[in-house]
Amino acid sequence: MELLPLLLCSVVLFSSVVSCEEKLVRIGLKKLKFDQNNRVAARMESGHVREGMRAALNRKYGGLLGDSRDTDIVALKNYLDAQYYGEIGVGTPPQKFTVIFDTGSSNLWVPSAKCYFSVSCFLHAKYKSSQSSTYQKNGKSAEIQYGTGAIAGFFSVDHVKVGKLVVKDQDFIEATREPGVTFLMAKFDGILGLGFREISVGDAVPVWDNMMKQGLIKEPVFSFWLNRHADEEEGGEIVFGGVDPNHFRGKHTYVPVTQKGYWQFDMGDVIIGGKSTGYCGRGCSAIADSGTSLLAGPTTVVAMINKAIGASGVVSQQCKTVVSQYGQTILDLLMAEAGPKKICSQIGLCTFDGIKSVSMGIESVVNEGDERSSGAVNDAMCSACEMAVVWMQNQVMQNQTQERILQYVDELCDRMPNPMGESAVECGSVSSMPTVSFTIGGKVFDLRPEEYILKVGEGTAAQCISGFTALDIPPPRGPLWILGDVFMGRYHTVFDYGNMQVGFAEAA
Repeated sequence: MELLPLLLCSVVLFSSVVSCEEKLVRIGLKKLKFDQNNRVAARMESGHVREGMRAALNRKYGGLLGDSRDTDIVALKNYLDAQYYGEIGVGTPPQKFTVIFDTGSSNLWVPSAKCYFSVSCFLHAKYKSSQSSTYQKNGKSAEIQYGTGAIAGFFSVDHVKVGKLVVKDQDFIEATREPGVTFLMAKFDGILGLGFREISVGDAVPVWDNMMKQGLIKEPVFSFWLNRHADEEEGGEIVFGGVDPNHFRGKHTYVPVTQKGYWQFDMGDVIIGGKSTGYCGRGCSAIADSGTSLLAGPTTVVAMINKAIGASGVVSQQCKTVVSQYGQTILDLLMAEAGPKKICSQIGLCTFDGIKSVSMGIESVVNEGDERSSGAVNDAMCSACEMAVVWMQNQVMQNQTQERILQYVDELCDRMPNPMGESAVECGSVSSMPTVSFTIGGKVFDLRPEEYILKVGEGTAAQCISGFTALDIPPPRGPLWILGDVFMGRYHTVFDYGNMQVGFAEAA
């Protein structure tokens, strides 16, 4: 969940006074001091790694800005590279709230004055309908489930001010329940979704849709610039109605939105240290999600990245079992050029439905006799086998010896991503870690280690966290990558609704 500002003049934002200064609306956000105790809030990252996906826009907007009257700018604040948020107003006169501008969801919600039993509500601004002259009652109940928390409440209708724009008669949710520590520790009050209406709870028209419908912007485009320097005053910028050419270099690479809902697009190979993983050789899906701090992807590849960067994960007993009992058989089948997708079914750990392997109801060699856990274990054994096949295939292509291949795969089992989403690395080793790259629209987008490692704290108290977390989405929606702020911080991102495409260019 993160935010950015908007712009339409050829100006240097936040640094100099220019001729179109008076035509732009800037919202300055208070700089927050680093607080080690609020690291929980920094973990908001996976707050949107939910079972749904996100999507992306695509059109070559070229960096041209129209008349500034057709755009709006909202300044963002960066909290530990994990939360980017800006200010909006709800009601007349506007009641101020800080919100995450989230391309991975589509609803607007803020805490309600009628939230009596959630501690989170007492620590954040609350909407008071009685104090707004433009409030309209709706009352329909609503609930939204996020990866790290959920909110519940009811719909209301009121004017919403974003920058200098006023969106009239906007449906939004008054949250009356915000359980858990996620929203308790968060530096923002609510969330403003910028996804498609297709994933909007209650079929509410998103704020972005109403901006276009009400003619508040000329171009159906918004763009994000995220400042990854947490100690700087500017957190970032979101521009509604255009892009700011001062915040990117070169030209954007655009890819078409393949499925409306999230900003979803096709992605190619993932490369570690200049070597192909081969995992997305036949293509993967990806979504550009400003509401996710980390970069989430299939466990198979994340484990390979973890090994390459020395991240400590959780030992998978199922993975170890598959390697020790079936590793040589899998390798022999690969050498015999057996179909990789059928190997796990051939050795009896999965069945093959003609497209992919699926778990079988066989008894586990790990937990024999425990019928209650056999189903979950069988799923894990099948998944572990599939990962082992991909890992071995990758090493076979690199002409490694059989002994080295089996050793490599066994080591990868030790790098299985932490189920809680975090994998620690040695801060002193960051400079020697490999570049991790993603292929989008035929172009390779690199992430250097200092860009995908999150550092929390300073000196001897510093902790370094891998910017990669595991998320397994099966076909036909998957395999799926969620390109969160780790990626969007390096690459200026344009969401082009008019041409249904997403564009990426090196951030400036």
